[in-house]
Amino acid sequence: MNSPYQLTVFDFFHRNALMNGTGCALYYNGESRSHSQVFDDACRLTNGMAKLNLAAGTRVAIAAKNHPAFFHLFAAASALNLCLVLMNRRLGEDELAHVLDDTTPQVVIYDNDMEGKIEPLIQGRSGITHSYNLAGNFSTLYAPDTQGAVERASDSDPNLAYIIIHTAAVQGKPRGALLSQGNLILANLQLMHAYELNKTKAYLNILPLFHIMGVNIGLGTLMAGGKNVIMDQFSPKACLDLIQEQNVSIFGSFPPILGRILECIRSQDTPPDLACLEIATGLESVETAKLWETTTGSKFWIMYGQTETSGLITFSPILDQPGSAGLVSPLARMIIADDLDNALPPGSIGEILVKGPLVFKGYWNADDLNAFTFRNGWHHTGDMGQMDEKGYLYFRGRKPEKELIKPGGENVFPAEVENALASHVAIEQACVFGVPDEEFGEAIKAVCTLSTGYNIEEKELIAYTGTLIAGFKKPKFIVFADQLPLTSSGDIDRFAVKEKYSNGH
Repeated sequence: MNSPYQLTVFDFFHRNALMNGTGCALYYNGESRSHSQVFDDACRLTNGMAKLNLAAGTRVAIAAKNHPAFFHLFAAASALNLCLVLMNRRLGEDELAHVLDDTTPQVVIYDNDMEGKIEPLIQGRSGITHSYNLAGNFSTLYAPDTQGAVERASDSDPNLAYIIIHTAAVQGKPRGALLSQGNLILANLQLMHAYELNKTKAYLNILPLFHIMGVNIGLGTLMAGGKNVIMDQFSPKACLDLIQEQNVSIFGSFPPILGRILECIRSQDTPPDLACLEIATGLESVETAKLWETTTGSKFWIMYGQTETSGLITFSPILDQPGSAGLVSPLARMIIADDLDNALPPGSIGEILVKGPLVFKGYWNADDLNAFTFRNGWHHTGDMGQMDEKGYLYFRGRKPEKELIKPGGENVFPAEVENALASHVAIEQACVFGVPDEEFGEAIKAVCTLSTGYNIEEKELIAYTGTLIAGFKKPKFIVFADQLPLTSSGDIDRFAVKEKYSNGH
């Protein structure tokens, strides 16, 4: 391509090697790699993957804990116009199988923890021609030299498919949100500006790199010339140790991360020195955020966004406007709209509609869904909101067709859980909704009716659903009812069920 107008993810790796070569880029399990070394690693992987002769747009799936290889793959996929499928390693086997069938990757990469789940799935899919274990044969993908990688990367097109992240689905099957390099570069640049990321900053990489927020801050910090301190498993004590040892300035959080770190701080005889920490960001209550700020001296930034918007589209310090989800990004045009997509005045409640360069390229293999989502020239988030005259967004729940539940930052649609519950012979009907939860922010509750002649214990039914769907999608609470309220059309009246059974877990 060699266009003077294009800028790619690979270009940022190259830039950092030239301008901050000796600076630390990645720290993982006691080992540091400079930006020059990471760029060399990325070039060697680019050259090695080029030998696989993969066509542009070929999907490369990865199912693993956070690992330096993610960053090498971000660069190599950029250079070779490949599309990374970032698989949620917490999904069940049937859900992982759906992701593979949906995206038909030619290459699958996994770690030891995922070996037992992934290898049987690979065996049954002839389209998967190459598979690699990060702890084993993945090292053979790295060519012995870096020569030629930069020239290969000159054909990189930032407008092509770059990553697919599967989100929850109303119909019960995850759907793949498709993002380009251009989407991510702009999303990450706005975070670099807002969080003042530069080569002096260090990000504690707790959030999974199969989640958009983990990708945003992790890749954004590296693009800024800063350091990623990679954690492959969350531990409050390890977090505090790494913050101090590696001079961490920022990390991302979903419940219960912040609460558990605060508990760990309170349990220590000598409070940790967190003077280097500037920002924690994510979803949290105002009360917890206040406690965090008074305990640590750092600020907590609240946010709103979706995978479909390349990450965050509102963000600001939570105490700037308590109760809000932050200020609308300058890279997003947002309106609060009625059911006919007419913009409503400030203070009105309606659906959050977005347009701009952060909006994703659409759902993979879902033309009808894309036509509905992008109708009238707007991305319809399915979320309800309220915006004040200053541009602060207030989240006001979800539209009925998108009753999303977010336990610990994960996305779960009721239909996914209801289908699993109803597949048990003892269950006649099931209605699932979210309830407040101190530990995880939101928990899953189910109200079920029993089939005639059957009985089952709550614990047994919860365990059963865990054999069909990911563990984070299991109900935390199940209530059995003689019957469920119905609408005039004979459907379950979800709002009546939620109103009656939300309290008293």
